[in-house]
Amino acid sequence: MRVSRQIRTDRTVQGLDAALSDLISRAHATDNQPPFNDQTRIALATGSAQIITAENEAGTLLGVAVRDGAGFEAVIDPSARGLGHGGALIAALLDTPGGAEITSAWAHGDHPGAAALARRHAFSRKRVLYRLARALDAGTPSDARDTPPSLAITTFDADRDADDWVALNARVFATHPEQGAILRADLDARIAEDWFDPRSFLLVRDAATHALIAYNWLKIEPGSEDGEIYVIGVAEEAAGRGLGRHLMNAGLARFVELGLSTASLYVDDSNAGAVALYRSLGFETDTVDVQYRRPQPGVRS
Repeated sequence: MRVSRQIRTDRTVQGLDAALSDLISRAHATDNQPPFNDQTRIALATGSAQIITAENEAGTLLGVAVRDGAGFEAVIDPSARGLGHGGALIAALLDTPGGAEITSAWAHGDHPGAAALARRHAFSRKRVLYRLARALDAGTPSDARDTPPSLAITTFDADRDADDWVALNARVFATHPEQGAILRADLDARIAEDWFDPRSFLLVRDAATHALIAYNWLKIEPGSEDGEIYVIGVAEEAAGRGLGRHLMNAGLARFVELGLSTASLYVDDSNAGAVALYRSLGFETDTVDVQYRRPQPGVRS
């Protein structure tokens, strides 16, 4: 069967506007997860992303690939899947000027089709990211903030806490290729998002030194009944004091306070300690994301 499509490299986010938003919404509803991660969404919002589209002869959007730096993500309209549009998009993206420098791709959902496309373009499976979820009910901790002053939780104040958080986050995630690379500008971009609420950004400072030693940043999308443990971290020197569990319980209590029905989080499958903690708190696997990588040009794998 002949499939009609045109691949376009001249589209902009502003030009696509509602069509791109509708595509993202349809994919999210079908797949039960967003097609793009936060970094890609910010790149789209700021105009720094490179976009390639697949469209039919009438100009209807069938799919889009979004490049941000050395990585990309792609989504195909649910009604147009299985027709080769994804393969055509990725081939076109990798064939653009500078395409050889693309080394990373995220696939949201551990689908055989994504794995096959990855192999076709010499990408190999590198990381597995679980989305874990649990229901919030009467059994959810509600007294997690009634703690000794030495572990008192405060909420985020940008003037006081932003630079300290960036520094601590970089230390906590020193070996993490994305989270550990967040700069003050990246934090500011997220603060500008419509979901950001400083009252849901929980911090712990050392009672003696006032140094920031742990945090639990919560994310609640407007209108959503799900609360996400967006990122949680504990300084190495504060490990072993139960801060991770303490902050997790405080985050769950905050979600209950807001009347949410579920909680979720993302975690690398290689982080066995964190996975064990989350499962002990009632979280179960909901979806699986996979990162594929290929060597940089001139670098042997």
